Amino acid sequence: MARWCYRHRLVVLLLWVGALFGLGFSASTAGTDYANVFSLPDTDSKKAYDLMEKAFPARAGDTDTVVWKVDEGSVRDQDVRSLIQPALERIADMKGVGGVTSPYAGEQGAGQISRDGRIAYAQITFADQANAVPKELVQDVVDTARDAGRAGLEVEIGGQAIQRVQEPPTGLAEMVGLVAAAIVLFLAFGSLFAMLLPLAVAVFGVGTGLFSTQLLSHVTDIPDLAPLLSSLIGLGVGIDYALFIVTRHRKGILRGVAPEDSAVTALNTSGRAVLFAGGTVCIALAGMLVTNLRFLDGVVVGTSLTVVLSVLAATTLLPALLGFLGTRVLSRKQRRRLAAEGPEEERTSGPAVRWSTEVQRRPRTVAVLALVVMAVLALPVLSLHLGATDQGNDDASTTTRKAYDLLAEGFGPGFNGPLQVVVEGTDTTALVRGIEDAPGVAQAAALPPAQGVTVIQVVPTTSPQSRETDSLIDRLRDDVIPAAGVKAHVGGVTAVSKDFATVTGDRLPLFVATIIGLGFLLLLIAFRSLVVPLTAAVMNLIAAAASFGVLVAVFQWGWGLELLGLGKEGPINAFLPVIMLSLLFGLSMDYQVFLVSRMHEEWVHTRDNARAVRVGLAETSRVINSAALIMVCVFLAFVLSGDAGAAMAGVGLAAAVALDAFILRTALVPAAMHLLGASNWWLPAWLEKRLPHLAVEPKEEDVIPSAGSADGPASVVHGFVRDPAGDPVENAAVALLSKGGRLLDQVTSLADGSYILSVPAPGTYLLSTTAVSYTTQARQVSVGTEPLVHDVELAEMSEVN
Repeated sequence: MARWCYRHRLVVLLLWVGALFGLGFSASTAGTDYANVFSLPDTDSKKAYDLMEKAFPARAGDTDTVVWKVDEGSVRDQDVRSLIQPALERIADMKGVGGVTSPYAGEQGAGQISRDGRIAYAQITFADQANAVPKELVQDVVDTARDAGRAGLEVEIGGQAIQRVQEPPTGLAEMVGLVAAAIVLFLAFGSLFAMLLPLAVAVFGVGTGLFSTQLLSHVTDIPDLAPLLSSLIGLGVGIDYALFIVTRHRKGILRGVAPEDSAVTALNTSGRAVLFAGGTVCIALAGMLVTNLRFLDGVVVGTSLTVVLSVLAATTLLPALLGFLGTRVLSRKQRRRLAAEGPEEERTSGPAVRWSTEVQRRPRTVAVLALVVMAVLALPVLSLHLGATDQGNDDASTTTRKAYDLLAEGFGPGFNGPLQVVVEGTDTTALVRGIEDAPGVAQAAALPPAQGVTVIQVVPTTSPQSRETDSLIDRLRDDVIPAAGVKAHVGGVTAVSKDFATVTGDRLPLFVATIIGLGFLLLLIAFRSLVVPLTAAVMNLIAAAASFGVLVAVFQWGWGLELLGLGKEGPINAFLPVIMLSLLFGLSMDYQVFLVSRMHEEWVHTRDNARAVRVGLAETSRVINSAALIMVCVFLAFVLSGDAGAAMAGVGLAAAVALDAFILRTALVPAAMHLLGASNWWLPAWLEKRLPHLAVEPKEEDVIPSAGSADGPASVVHGFVRDPAGDPVENAAVALLSKGGRLLDQVTSLADGSYILSVPAPGTYLLSTTAVSYTTQARQVSVGTEPLVHDVELAEMSEVN
């Protein structure tokens, strides 16, 4: 497949461009139909919601709030009323606004003015739900309301629809993430073309994924958080997967392999690892389905689809783009050095090699230091509080946050999250009295009954996010309602959030066990070891605890929130542990596979654990750290998304990836493997026989040593190196490489141009020849049991130019 894509690169590129623009056109024509479905079967808040749907089937659109406050006097004063009332009337006349409930509408609106008379609010009901209200209309409402403000009169406006116009421009987070990734890629590759390759793959993968998710929103329930999370994870994995393949491809070219053969080998080795890694990410994401939370189903669909398309782009579009570039995937300096000095040999020095040697020398010290760092970072997780963020967590400069604070000031902190006690029956006198007498209740009032159902509006004395409000909900359900002898349920947004957090917490152990079990099984089959997957599972749990500790410190305790511009501290979103753990376990599996597969390869060849761990870490740590740095940049960019949930997920995942790559995979894992020794690769014989074989990457040598190979090479390749005139080329570097790019033998041609190379076994190899002032030549040769004569003719550099 890789060879076909390489040779038919124009067709492949046109197919991808057609898919991207076709899906984009279809998605823009169809629009969006995202739906936040918090379906919690068998919960009290769900029963309350079902009763309300039965009694009040005609649901209006989104309801937002205009709040105003006077510094002196009362909001009832004529000079205040003469400014506010005309503005409310203009808003009511706007097309798309269903109605406005004003505090100046006689006795009916008296409850919309605070007791001290300094704060009042009006409710604006739109004809559509928040995500369907045109932004132009929302902006007109905001401008009209705020234009009524004067010195001494503050006017703010809050609500879900209003929040949409405060968000940064769509795609800002993605653009910032791409720019940051581009800088890291350029520093890693030193080549503009090589830098652009992973970015192009990510753009095509994420673009087609987002457009497909948008179209799917019309046929299934997908929350509006899904496209944000899809782009977040899609950019990260798309760039990383392409980075792994391009790194392998460049390595092949530097060793003298022809660009086409190098691309095919890169796809057949690192490309297989990418398929495996993408599959593990999708499996980890699908683990969310065991929680049976319908809200997460759409997230699974959107993120998994984007990951699949990113893998598809990396394995089809990328080889086509490599075909367009040829050797230009290398920097100019690398191309000049390749032409002048010939194929590159394995590096035996450098920061990665020195660090790997240091870990081998002091494994206990490295392991203890890494564990101490992770333990300290994990400590805040002990005070984790799951809940839901609201506009009280917005930045202090936003009008929604100011409106939230004004309502809390004028009507109490619980006013922003009232509870709804839904009663089956109309006699609610005893229940209302019991609710009013309950600790933590500011006020309670029964609304007119409908179809045998009565709704009691309960305003707590504490904010929607406080633990005291959670305790009040439990008190009403366990004590107050049973004491009144009626059948009733506690609902409302605050109660739904509490039930969602409870259900998520209860099902989290099953979810964690599922994804850890699946990951353990995959690594067990891939690496034929019990200890390696067990170590990976423990490391994943350590990374999860430390990353959630960072989340609690930042978002719950408020450390650095002002610096990041992320508003006010509050609880951790209840859905975040499930989403974060899915992504973390999937992504950390990528790094584990990339690191341990190289160690396992060396172990199979040498049976020397210390060497296997040292070589594996030295050869993979640089690309793992580069990939992690790119992901951290992409994830942190989502702080700019304007969505609190996406920002929280971005910070959490950035912390998780950084800790996983920079501390666990490059310090704690290799240190632990040095301490464990050969037991890393232990597998009972009975289990070995029963396990299926799964090769993450094929062996680089696709040859089998012959029976007599112990006494010497199976054969040789020999011949002469000459120029176009037939004259011998002296001191030409002639190298024999496996199809995977591994150097098997290398010699220098003699004065008469002759050379002879040892061949380990019959098979197909790459013969690379390089000489100063001549072009590099790489040819595929097939060697049997007899010596092969192969003459090489090198073209002079001037002739090519």
